[in-house]
Amino acid sequence: MTKKIIIGSRGSELALWQANHVTDQLKALGLESEIKVIKTQGDIIQHLSFDKMEGKGFFTKEIEEALLNKSIDLAVHSHKDLETTSPEGLQVAAVSPRVDPAELLIIRKGSADITQKFSLRKRAVVGTSSARRKTQLLSFRKDVSIRDLRGNVPTRINKLREGEYDAIMLAAAGVDRLEISLDEFHVERLNPKEFIPAPAQGVLGLQIREEDTELFEALQPINDAGVQAKIAIERGVLKMMHGGCQLPLGVYCEKENGVFKTWAVMSRKWKDFPKRVYMETKTSKEGTEKIHRALNETNALSVFITRDLDLEGYLANSMAANGINLKGKSLIEIVRVDFYENEQTEWVFFSSSNAVNHFFDQEPSLIRSVKYGTIGTATEEALNKRGIIADFVGSSPDTAVVGKAFAEIVRGKTILFPGASQSMRSVQKELTEESKAFDLSVYETLHKQGKVEDADVFIFTSPSNIDSFFANNSIDSDKKVIAIGPSTKKKLEAHFNNAMVLPYLPSELAIVDTIFSLN
Repeated sequence: MTKKIIIGSRGSELALWQANHVTDQLKALGLESEIKVIKTQGDIIQHLSFDKMEGKGFFTKEIEEALLNKSIDLAVHSHKDLETTSPEGLQVAAVSPRVDPAELLIIRKGSADITQKFSLRKRAVVGTSSARRKTQLLSFRKDVSIRDLRGNVPTRINKLREGEYDAIMLAAAGVDRLEISLDEFHVERLNPKEFIPAPAQGVLGLQIREEDTELFEALQPINDAGVQAKIAIERGVLKMMHGGCQLPLGVYCEKENGVFKTWAVMSRKWKDFPKRVYMETKTSKEGTEKIHRALNETNALSVFITRDLDLEGYLANSMAANGINLKGKSLIEIVRVDFYENEQTEWVFFSSSNAVNHFFDQEPSLIRSVKYGTIGTATEEALNKRGIIADFVGSSPDTAVVGKAFAEIVRGKTILFPGASQSMRSVQKELTEESKAFDLSVYETLHKQGKVEDADVFIFTSPSNIDSFFANNSIDSDKKVIAIGPSTKKKLEAHFNNAMVLPYLPSELAIVDTIFSLN
């Protein structure tokens, strides 16, 4: 191809970074190009939030018109800004590799509080104009206030710097690409499986005219087919919902061992509590259809969980907002065990929130002088509430996998394991001989007796609760039974053959995702 390629781009720093990035890729392929800046509706109208602007394609319409009238040959877009159906005569010819799809919560240091969810102080003012970000943030932190935020990435950060907000939310991809230093702020990089990003967030879309077959072929060496397959689910759900960037919808897909794993969240209005689902499928088409169906289904279920309910927690709020009858009762009693602590340790590892609470309630002297590890994110949050940041957090529902990862970090170290007097010692078993482990009983588990009301779905949160439940109850074979982790599932197998386990790290979100994904 000998013709110089004219690239259309918005004029913001980020858009020009993206266009120049593609220019460099084309140059490496021996193709000459130049950039033409085009203003869009989204660039011109800065005083309105997206949900108050008419139509769709706020950041793409004028660029697509330039493609159609042939004043440019190639448009470089943030793929999440594109409509799910290209205008007649246009197509997305290639997509980039995906950079970090996560959201950043950028917090003024005076407004940070690590004892709170996302390290954001109570009743903070958060800047964002995204309906998707608004609905998710309020579902986790209903105490915060949302204030609209417009402008390019540096402008938004400067508004935070000047004190207009306690915190703002931005896509990590834009900040990372521009290499903006955030050292003056407290930054939370949110897990995309927890705070779900926009479909195709972190991906560039290269749009051309359908008739330009030569250019299409020229772009294929820089097309990432793997990313293309994953965002086909994400954008496929968006298309089936007939939504644009103002729809409170997040979809995120990963592929592992040939399986598409997809998380989605949606509300009809941003002030509504959203619905979350999770699906594992073999194809993009199947994933799109299953996610769409699950988001739109009415789940008239009754659910029982072997845990005392936190009526202000995510699980209870999600069930209530989506019409599910949730009941919960712990079938065990946790009793504190007084201890004399061992101060000669380098690490303290917690395998449950109960261990965290019963350890620190006794005001141990070793708080800041050691490093801390947790089995997972729920235990990490319990530690955060004590004002402590974990140095290691398990990232697998399999305790043996967590144990092996932890063992590599603490090789040759001394580790204290506060926990139950009847601990299964799953992590300790994975330590190498060079390490020294000390068990410290800080609580014991006592079984309760009693009948449990019938339900459509039963969720078991520990092996001990299983023993207590089946001492006085049984479950019909047509019920859905969920185990919070592999060790709990193994215990269940003696009583129920078809139990499922949470698909990822145990948490209230994983429980919610699993309930709404039941067929």
